[in-house]
Amino acid sequence: MELSPRWACCIAAAALWTEPAAAQVAALVDLSLEELGNVTITSTAKREQRLADAPASLFVITADDIRRSGATRLPEALRLAPNLHIAQVYNSGYAISARGFNGSAANKLLVLIDGRSVYTPLFAGVFWDVQDVLLEDVDRIEVSSGPGSTLWGVNAVNGVINIITRRPAATRGTLAAVSAGDQERASVLRHGWSLGNDGDMRLYVKHTTQDRTETAAGTPVEDAGHMLRGGLRADWGRGGERFTLQGNGYRGNHGQPLPGSINITGVKFALDTITLSGANLLARWEKPLAGGDLSVQGYLDRTVRVTPPTFDETLSIADLEVQYTLRPTQAHTVVLGANHRRSRDYVGHGAPQFAFLPARRDQAWTSLYAQDEMTLADSLRLTLGARVERNDYTGNEFLPSLRLAWKPAPDQLWWAAATHTVRAPSRLDRDIYIPAQPPFILNGGPDFRSETANVLELGYRGQLSPAVTLSATAFHGDYDHLHTQELAPSGTSVYFGNGMKGRVSGLEAWGSLQATPWLRLHGGLTLLRPRLELKPGSIDTAGSVAAAEGAMPRRTWRLRAALNLPREGELDLVLRHVGALSAPSVPAYTAVDLRLGGRLSADVDIALTARNLSGSHGEFTDLQTRTEFGRTIQLQVRMRWQ
Repeated sequence: MELSPRWACCIAAAALWTEPAAAQVAALVDLSLEELGNVTITSTAKREQRLADAPASLFVITADDIRRSGATRLPEALRLAPNLHIAQVYNSGYAISARGFNGSAANKLLVLIDGRSVYTPLFAGVFWDVQDVLLEDVDRIEVSSGPGSTLWGVNAVNGVINIITRRPAATRGTLAAVSAGDQERASVLRHGWSLGNDGDMRLYVKHTTQDRTETAAGTPVEDAGHMLRGGLRADWGRGGERFTLQGNGYRGNHGQPLPGSINITGVKFALDTITLSGANLLARWEKPLAGGDLSVQGYLDRTVRVTPPTFDETLSIADLEVQYTLRPTQAHTVVLGANHRRSRDYVGHGAPQFAFLPARRDQAWTSLYAQDEMTLADSLRLTLGARVERNDYTGNEFLPSLRLAWKPAPDQLWWAAATHTVRAPSRLDRDIYIPAQPPFILNGGPDFRSETANVLELGYRGQLSPAVTLSATAFHGDYDHLHTQELAPSGTSVYFGNGMKGRVSGLEAWGSLQATPWLRLHGGLTLLRPRLELKPGSIDTAGSVAAAEGAMPRRTWRLRAALNLPREGELDLVLRHVGALSAPSVPAYTAVDLRLGGRLSADVDIALTARNLSGSHGEFTDLQTRTEFGRTIQLQVRMRWQ
């Protein structure tokens, strides 16, 4: 590997700044391996429990992990999770999935930010270019791979990402942060203060600017953009009762790189800048009640996305959820809940070749769920759960689950799970037509039904020694009614149907080694084996099997070393490998990232992050339009004061 003089000088200067002094080596991290097992999580049972007791394939990204990664945006922080496939499509565009089925419109992964779902009913997925959370405020990210639909609802088919921010009481004072690099510049200002004896509040504003990228041939990719975001969070609490109010607003734009966000049945469009704006407001009340805990949460979310010339969308969502957790006996912990969600979606079109029909659609989702965790013996727990969720397209969906957890020792957990889950239709499945007026070439998907999956899992989590932790999960999913593009009987048009089925099996494993008091090593591996096929009678015209299997890397792995240096310095090295894709054809790559950080004073941190030191690579889309991500360098400075 050859480094340019600029890189060599930067790294050498930083290394001199942290000149060794062995007597000043500090403890590696704030938490020991044993304490990490006691981290409180909420994703598995929708209530607080220890990570060491959670019978699920769950990886926790801590605030310290995020800081030491040098990440400046959420998808880059998510690369720390070994049970996710992260593919950067262009500068602000990402394809993110768990256990396969990735793509720019990946639709089997549910993402929550402080309990607010950022799923869009337009395509049942996430627009990652607007999920620009303030990473300095994130307490942890819980990445659960495998079904989570019993407690979280349809579309939590292959996983749940639960992003949890810190309470304002932990962010008092003022924080100013700036970062500057080859491709991105960002600035953050946050201030938190006390609201008397019972409450705290914080405000923040963040601005990000991103430059355009290039293909391997040096052709400019028109993906430059900027985003301005601001928000607040306020918490009040007294005697076990808590109230939270938080809101965010944003506005920005970015280029629309080729081949564009829409390329269906070979129809392509001239592209222009995508403009983005939105605002959300969430309120949550929690109170001990009759021996249990009652939680009431509601939020409003409005987004506007203008993607010329194909469409512009204005989406408004209102969501209300009531949950009650109780222990009717010593052997049972019961979670009961109800959720109602409404959306009003208007999708206009600027090109005669493309339309969502009807342009305006109001939808409602109503669900009831219950889960009972039963103690069968001191070391054996059985969890039974079920959810009934109604949507306007397919009516009622039944989502049951069963989990068995066995703890032969306090630091060892074996678990097994069986789950039925669904991915409900979205507007992209039902309401899309080409052209905008009949006769149609693409005639929507009037009979598109829910995609289904029956998933079996067997897992282990434990501390093998005081210095070693391990988590491993083997899984097998039977999928049916998967999305295809079918030829109509007339032979003159196509429509969206459910003509594909198949199986995806695999293994997820990760662990940590406290090699010395000042060196911790992390490693993770995911193996996938997809076997998809068309169902009898299907006349698929889009190569759906090849596209679905081709977007799944058969092997991904990552290694991370966190090293404490003298004088409160930090050195972090990451190697991540992603196997080849066949549709689109993308070669396998291994990336090397390096971060060097430290403190200039008690209130000033500085870090230098170098990415892709092993050379440039692409991660998604066809070669002609694929962004080539090369070596970059980023300098970050954070200042705090009371």
